Amino acid sequence: MLSHLSRTLRHNPRFRQQQCRRYKPPKSPPPPPPPPALPKPPKKPQSFTFHDETWEDPYSWMSKLDDKVAMRHMDIYMEQEEKYSEAVLADTDRIQSKLQSEMASRLSFDLSTPPLRWGPWLYYRRVEEGKQYPVLCRRLASLHDEFISHKSPAAGFDFTSGKRIEQKLLDYNHEAQRFGGYAYEEMSEISPDHKFLAYTMYDKDNDYFKLCVRNLNSGALCSKPHADRVSNLAWAKNGQALLYVVTDQKKRPFRIYCSTIGSTDEDVLLHEETEGNVHVNIRHTKDFQFVTVNTFSPTFSKVFLINAADPFSGLALVWEHNAPAHCIIEHHQGFLYLFTDASKDGGTLDHHYLLRSPVHFSSSPRIWEPVFIDDPELIIEDVDFCKTHLSLIVKQLQSFKICVVDLPLKTEQVPVRLRDIQPRYLPLPKHVSQISPGTNYDFNSPTMRFTISSPVMPDAVVDYDLLNGKWNIMQQQNMLHERTRVLYGTANSTESPNIPSGTRIVSFDTTEDTTAENDNLWNDLTEFYACDHHEVSSHDGAMVPLTLVYSRAQREENGKPGLLHVHGAYGEMLDKRWRSELKSLLDRGWVLAYADVRGGGGKGKKWHQEGRGAKKLNSIKDYIHCAKFLVNNNIVQENKLAGWGYSAGGLVVASAINQCPDLFQAAVLKVPFLDPTHTLIHPILPLTAEDYEEFGYPGDIDDFHAIREYSPYDNIPKDVLYPAVLVTSSFNTRFGVWEAAKWVARVRDNTFNDPKRPVLLNLTTDIVEENRFLQTKESALEIAFLIKMMES
Repeated sequence: MLSHLSRTLRHNPRFRQQQCRRYKPPKSPPPPPPPPALPKPPKKPQSFTFHDETWEDPYSWMSKLDDKVAMRHMDIYMEQEEKYSEAVLADTDRIQSKLQSEMASRLSFDLSTPPLRWGPWLYYRRVEEGKQYPVLCRRLASLHDEFISHKSPAAGFDFTSGKRIEQKLLDYNHEAQRFGGYAYEEMSEISPDHKFLAYTMYDKDNDYFKLCVRNLNSGALCSKPHADRVSNLAWAKNGQALLYVVTDQKKRPFRIYCSTIGSTDEDVLLHEETEGNVHVNIRHTKDFQFVTVNTFSPTFSKVFLINAADPFSGLALVWEHNAPAHCIIEHHQGFLYLFTDASKDGGTLDHHYLLRSPVHFSSSPRIWEPVFIDDPELIIEDVDFCKTHLSLIVKQLQSFKICVVDLPLKTEQVPVRLRDIQPRYLPLPKHVSQISPGTNYDFNSPTMRFTISSPVMPDAVVDYDLLNGKWNIMQQQNMLHERTRVLYGTANSTESPNIPSGTRIVSFDTTEDTTAENDNLWNDLTEFYACDHHEVSSHDGAMVPLTLVYSRAQREENGKPGLLHVHGAYGEMLDKRWRSELKSLLDRGWVLAYADVRGGGGKGKKWHQEGRGAKKLNSIKDYIHCAKFLVNNNIVQENKLAGWGYSAGGLVVASAINQCPDLFQAAVLKVPFLDPTHTLIHPILPLTAEDYEEFGYPGDIDDFHAIREYSPYDNIPKDVLYPAVLVTSSFNTRFGVWEAAKWVARVRDNTFNDPKRPVLLNLTTDIVEENRFLQTKESALEIAFLIKMMES
């Protein structure tokens, strides 16, 4: 009956009319919004002449910080850029939210640094719930075993025994209230008697670091010393005196003062460098017996000693060199040890070496003898001392290792071949990209801390006991939740009940094969992500190291997008550490590539020198050849390669784009250095001799022409299709926001405007590094930008 009624209604004319009246055709989608209007900053051309060249800059007004009209125009322009970027990236809001959720879920739950033992105390920093900044704390090591972890009991109160076992030393949230809502500490030093804390806080209103000294027993600030523009600290007289260095108005460290704690006397000037190109640096030896004073300029390096027991006794010259050199002096049982890269016999060296000399050396000049015979196959990268051992971070080919030597040396005759004294090698995971020594304050302890980094493993903070071969991963983010490691003293049922989880007992290895047998002990991720190493031939035949990381799940897929990282400056190692936010790209099939171009520290000192000053173009050409290698070998699809550079790395990427704009689909430049010509000739912010050595002295005509040739701002090609670029800058960055703003404006002037390849300027007013959630927000925006540009 129901079916008959349905057929009757369908054939009824009135029913059909009613159906027609109810029918509404689907609405056509609204037309896409018109592309947002490009920001148009005013042009105010100004001519500049230097040496034999004259050029015009339409945007030089952006750096005139004292011009109120210019700054008003700058504010308007920045607001336009902000609205333009928001409009262009409006359709990525959903993917940004998803990425930010992914990244937030991977944030480490360890809101405390692993406790560092020094004497009877364990020192650490932890973040309290709902607070932005950490708290510096300590507790007696003897009480440490009475609780399970640094998170329980809360705030260090043991509810079982009724004891408060934690002492808060410094709450940086309170410091933020003192310093205008922002807390950034450059350095801090606890006195050797554990009674005082000296630290420097950034005063953003005056743009310098302010010295503070706090009494750790009472928690109160000491009445003195209070000093501004402080760059260095060192304790003397077992904590009764503090030495500190202040800078001049150009931020050059030039004076050393000594303040007696608890005294009302004026601080005493110990040393002053009146020459405008001489810098001063101080540090205490690990046994606190001496304070070393390094003075250096473009033409010399010197090291003086101050007797820490009597800091007013004067400075004694112990070493000098007629060229700038890196040098650190340590003291151990009557010998001074000097670790330096100073040139020998008039020729530059590609590595550091270790010298020694008795403290009480009667003749002049002092004689330094080498400790080890140079071995080109085993390069010493860094050294550290404790009372019983010398640890050395060495590089063999491109592999990092840690080896240990007993002190005093078993032979009195030096130099010796390192291999001949049978150093013991410490276990390490695969694919180590960097080893960083810890602070290791406790000279008397045989335990040394290192941070082990890898492209396919979260950073591991590891304590090695150099006496018995035990090693303990004190802290490491666990990306694999099913392999949770419990730290700080609880036993795992699968292990010996006497060995805390994460602790391993090994016999020291003298065969140089230091790879731990079971990578799972390290939370190694090579089961999921592969790490390959290549050598790429550059324009002059130099072989450039290139590291690749990619997901094993998408290994065979074609058309993979890629992100090529670079830095290439100051002889610094390229940061190839595992970054959890980039997992979002790896899991979407991206290839992460890292180019160790010249100018960086990938292959030693000569590698650095071949990419700085007048040779800066080598860094850029190395990067271009690595990019072409990725495309030509089908590692990355031709139109899906993006560049990534931070600070000086931004200069390399931008210059590479100028030379090969069709090689890249997109790029992210973070606080980049983009206008070296103007910055080096007319610095707004103070520059050091190191900056000029790195990028060239404009006063030298050859350097000047090299600067003009590699400068990203001065070489933007005309009438080309530029890749999409996201430039992030901050009002607090060392390279002023005007550099990014000028470059973005000129790129738009010179190149074709393609809405699918926007050039964006993203500004932040906060120091993002201090807030983990701001970090995820900015990283999500950058990755969403890259994904959008590849899909377009």
